[in-house]
Amino acid sequence: MHQSLKKSLRSPVLALGDFTTDRRVLLLILMAVVVGSVGLVGAWALLRLIALVTNLLWFGKFSWVLTSLAPLHPTWITVLIPTVGGVIIGLMARFGSEKIRGHGIPEAIEAILIGGSRMSPTVAALKPLSSAISIGTGGPFGAEGPIIMTGGAFGSLFAQFFHLTAVERKTLLVAGAAAGMTGVFGTPIASVLLAVELLLFEWKPRSLLPVIAASLIAATWRPFLIGSGPLFPFANDPSLPWWGIGLYVGVGIVAGLQSSILTGLLYRAEDLFEMLPVHWMWWPAIGGVVVGIGGMIDPASLGVGYDQIGALLSGHMAMSDVSRLLWVKAVIWIVALASGTSGGVLAPLLILGGALGALEATFLPGNVGFWALIGMAATMGGTMRSPLTGALFAVELTGDVHALPALFAATAAAHAVTVLILKRSILTEKIARHGNHLSREYSIDPFELMRVSEVMITEVDTLPSRMTIDDAIAFFNGPERRHSSYPVVDANRHVIGMVAHSDLLNWVREPSHGGSTLYDVVSDTSLTVGYPEEMILSLVDRMMTNDVGRAPIVDSTGKLVGLVARKDILHVRAQARALEKQRDVFLWLGKRRKDGQESGAANLKKPDADVQKPHG
Repeated sequence: MHQSLKKSLRSPVLALGDFTTDRRVLLLILMAVVVGSVGLVGAWALLRLIALVTNLLWFGKFSWVLTSLAPLHPTWITVLIPTVGGVIIGLMARFGSEKIRGHGIPEAIEAILIGGSRMSPTVAALKPLSSAISIGTGGPFGAEGPIIMTGGAFGSLFAQFFHLTAVERKTLLVAGAAAGMTGVFGTPIASVLLAVELLLFEWKPRSLLPVIAASLIAATWRPFLIGSGPLFPFANDPSLPWWGIGLYVGVGIVAGLQSSILTGLLYRAEDLFEMLPVHWMWWPAIGGVVVGIGGMIDPASLGVGYDQIGALLSGHMAMSDVSRLLWVKAVIWIVALASGTSGGVLAPLLILGGALGALEATFLPGNVGFWALIGMAATMGGTMRSPLTGALFAVELTGDVHALPALFAATAAAHAVTVLILKRSILTEKIARHGNHLSREYSIDPFELMRVSEVMITEVDTLPSRMTIDDAIAFFNGPERRHSSYPVVDANRHVIGMVAHSDLLNWVREPSHGGSTLYDVVSDTSLTVGYPEEMILSLVDRMMTNDVGRAPIVDSTGKLVGLVARKDILHVRAQARALEKQRDVFLWLGKRRKDGQESGAANLKKPDADVQKPHG
């Protein structure tokens, strides 16, 4: 028997199970605790920086306490300060790092997808500083996007000090991002869901557990640095009858339309900036001018706007103020974000969704604040394509768990609308414009559901190990050859090796083979085999690693029982595709159709019949 095959047979096929996570996850959890702690400190520092810049520039005082800009009396300074802030951010991006531009989440996604989850120290230092300047000078942004980028950068930098895989670096990057969001909003569960829906691109314990650990440690330390309890305490249950579900869905649909419009306008504005005959370094200054003009109209639209979120939930804002806040905030947010300045999208989405919900409350039953909350969650869930995050985020943000069913209905409806209207979300459109495709539909790999025995052929063409090299050359040059490679077996059908047509090129260059047999030339070569009981995915991985197109399948003794080729693997993908595309009716209320008229999808396993045909 082939020596390498003997060695592999001594190692049984890995035991199958629901999860592939091993004990290394414990090391990642310990690392995530460190990253989560640093992420919380980053969130605390960012909030303090925003407050300091705001107080220094707008009120001329040194204070770390965030102050609302709503009471401002507009003057020419209202336009000057955001413009100067835009100039500073443009210079920082031009001569520091261009990656500080934008709202953070797309940049974090790109670092995961194409950067091996590696971020630079420059981004970790400049992103919070540029965001503090942007928001502190009146930019209509939230702190969550920048802290997601900053926390992710901390996690990535920490991971780069150790021998970790790209997947493990991604886990720590996302752990830092989730910890940062937990620090800003005090929403550990929603932060983990956001990580799953937007950043991890998987739902596996090896990555989920460390991210949970980072969020929990951030939530644990948060009362000592930032505060405890819900950020916007709110409790109001309108106790609507059964038909209230229709109102929740309706508000969600309207929010989904709003989300679609906002996303479309944002990227249309980006296109307009691309047409400007000036360097992109000056775009944030142009956006700052528009922000300043908006501040002249409604000072409440400036800055991070947490006070406006609280006012909308309290229901004490006049409808004229709500209407003005809605359109002014939307305009300056779209223009400023399209200009490439630094700031997050989450807080603005909450304000815009809350304002729309408050306006809808004028003809809906119940408290204005309740519908504002529904609008906030729905707009967030629809715009970011994260309905679970939107619903849980609103609950953790307010502490109103009784509103969860209404929130869930609204966010799901908004999600449905945006998915059907737009191919990409506000977060992934920028990634697509950079030439990178991103799919956010997670599903089980069909290769993980089927065993090798289900796709292998059982009648295999082989070559005997006693065949001479000259006979093998004649065989490959003759009309009988039908495959690119053949298993070589002994008298007991034990696999000795594989002979491919490419081997012929080496043999014909040799002057004499001296009566050598196939056993003499293949018994020392590497051999890739599969086992009937293993899953297809593990075999596919070995075939790709060793660059082989056909793999013999052996039993525990090394005896040949089948063979898997590339086309057999493609049949698996074809069957999975058929499950999604082919439609059938199996029960009929009327007269059953004739057998010849039934759909072919009922024979979904039909490709298996093709697979079972011998390759010869």
